[in-house]
Amino acid sequence: MKKRLLILEDGTVFNGIAFGSDKASQGEVVFTTGMTGYQETLSDPSFYGQIVTLTYPLIGNYGINRDDFEGITPAIRGFVVRELEEHPSNFRCDMTLNDYLKSQDIPGIEGIDTRKLTRIIRSKGAVRAILTAANEEVNVEDIVAQLQATPLITHHVREVSPKAAYPSPGRGKRVVVIDFGMKHGILRELNKRDCDVLVVPYNTSAEQILAWHPDGIMLSNGPGNPADVTEGIETIKNLIGQVPIFGICLGHQLFALASGATSFKLPFGHRGANHPVKDLRTGRTELTSQNHGYAIDPESLANTDLEITHIALNDGTVEGVRHKTYPIFTVQYHPEASPGPEDSNHLFDEFIDMMEAEKEKKYA
Repeated sequence: MKKRLLILEDGTVFNGIAFGSDKASQGEVVFTTGMTGYQETLSDPSFYGQIVTLTYPLIGNYGINRDDFEGITPAIRGFVVRELEEHPSNFRCDMTLNDYLKSQDIPGIEGIDTRKLTRIIRSKGAVRAILTAANEEVNVEDIVAQLQATPLITHHVREVSPKAAYPSPGRGKRVVVIDFGMKHGILRELNKRDCDVLVVPYNTSAEQILAWHPDGIMLSNGPGNPADVTEGIETIKNLIGQVPIFGICLGHQLFALASGATSFKLPFGHRGANHPVKDLRTGRTELTSQNHGYAIDPESLANTDLEITHIALNDGTVEGVRHKTYPIFTVQYHPEASPGPEDSNHLFDEFIDMMEAEKEKKYA
């Protein structure tokens, strides 16, 4: 068994067993609390540039299958688990997690105390780290200095957004999806409702989008700091009031910034499949799937045309907003789930209903 080290920028060193790729890898270490769904997690573009820690202790027991990917090419920098299952048992299994990570050139480490690592992230926030082979040549002090001197990534969305537009045809409402790092579950839910979808890159202009005469626009999820996605914010500014809009995760944040609000970085983010969110309009609480490191400042919404519709019950952060005048609503969580509960799947139906209402109003 090959040994591997996980070295944090604060000097903490975890000794474990290597799996996946043999290469060294550097990124921001985060944790996610889902008990299942590791395949969706490792293929979610919102994890771009991050080393992902799974808090559930046994990972890999149902292997990797052809159906549960949320992106074509994984964007994570590394995988951290307590115990790796090398002999999965599931009728859908095509390969082991270890073999899949090898094929994608992604390193992993097992056998470390993931509870201790999670507590460090909870107390100090997401930290920069490196996965590297354990050998006599490793100088921990030099690596720590290197990590501390490494600037944070600011080009997340550019790396995971498609380079050109592509269609996903249907015979229903025409929806343009601005792909900031879209999970394919969003596309699946639109296709289930027979939407005629056109997926476009993050830097597509409002003029180009409106030239397709969409019935509605979807702002997808994606990685990183929303304030870095200046092209997307500018596009959204020019789309407000033109057609109905539905935003998810990063799309929610970008819409809020385009409306005059501000965002801030959460200490350790919301990543998991059981986050309770309260709908302030109905009083109903739903369990949600979440994966984000930033949130919208509620005080900054006071001078905008937005109202808060949803809040997180764990920490009171903003989980949803609605425009006071135009048919636009956004949520911070993932109504398409994958992984996670589908309590909020009805929001896609609300989007369809909103587009239909606007169409009827237009031709009344």
